[in-house]
Amino acid sequence: MGAGSHGGRGLGLAVVAGGMLCGLGIMNALVLSYSRVPMAMAVDGLLPRALARVDPRSGAPWVSILACALAWSFSLSLGFERLVELDVMLAGLSIVLEFAALAALRVREPALPRPFRIPGGLAGTVLVGVPPAVLLAAAIARNIAEQGLTRGLLLGLALVAAGPVVHYLMASTTEPLSS
Repeated sequence: MGAGSHGGRGLGLAVVAGGMLCGLGIMNALVLSYSRVPMAMAVDGLLPRALARVDPRSGAPWVSILACALAWSFSLSLGFERLVELDVMLAGLSIVLEFAALAALRVREPALPRPFRIPGGLAGTVLVGVPPAVLLAAAIARNIAEQGLTRGLLLGLALVAAGPVVHYLMASTTEPLSS
């Protein structure tokens, strides 16, 4: 069907090798970009300050990279299907949270300069976030109906529940590094 049947074994192997290199590049980019989130949160005083440490030569947040690598290593025991469930739930919730933040900014900072506007004012802004929220809720409900509360789903819910707790604890005990 693909490259192997049209271009022979060599082309098929080249496409597979290219796909593997692409996957490796994407993984590397994600590891390096996702490790910046805990670093930025540590700078803001929302996570332990140690996560803000950077290598003096490269500027890489080495403690954050190690912490993320450890978390990802522990998650490998979940298996592919559970990791996909976890990814869909957490990525979906972060998108819903972004829409909620968008609506909150419309209320709290109405004069904030914006490169674009969503038609319909605040109602339009809120309505734009409804379809992703409904889709995420339907996906989670279907997963629970088909498989019950799986380890991946329970882990995701625990991580989501831990977020506000960690935020409260860190915000009440730590000052931002920039102050």
